[in-house]
Amino acid sequence: MDHDFYQKLRTDIRAWLQTKTGKSSKWSEYVLLAPDLFHLLARLALDKDVPSKEKAKIAGALAYFISPIDLIPEAIVGPIGYLDDVALAAYVINSVMKNCDHAIIIRHWAGEQNVLELVQQIVDVGAEMLGSKIWNKLKKMVS
Repeated sequence: MDHDFYQKLRTDIRAWLQTKTGKSSKWSEYVLLAPDLFHLLARLALDKDVPSKEKAKIAGALAYFISPIDLIPEAIVGPIGYLDDVALAAYVINSVMKNCDHAIIIRHWAGEQNVLELVQQIVDVGAEMLGSKIWNKLKKMVS
């Protein structure tokens, strides 16, 4: 796992949450989940109990997280740009949940909330959070 990326992500998001924009964003709670979701994806990618087909999706989501080129670029819009990364991570983790024992996901989750409910919640609001055009593009990338 890219520990430096994870730490930078955490630091950037915490700083953003202290700004007026961060405090007033309807989606702040989801942006805050970006480091934990990245961590979970990285752990699942290394888990021997996760099928190869799912690992390919996970690898794609990790690459998307790290890549400076994505549908909502953080470099331009700031940490709110992690919403597409969060939505993609949730979509991929939801796929893993459908094809693996939920205990695998729970075992690697570092967050405090119920990961299974959280992932479903993010998937449920994905179109509202990103707009249906971006949400559909992300889902097509995984398919």
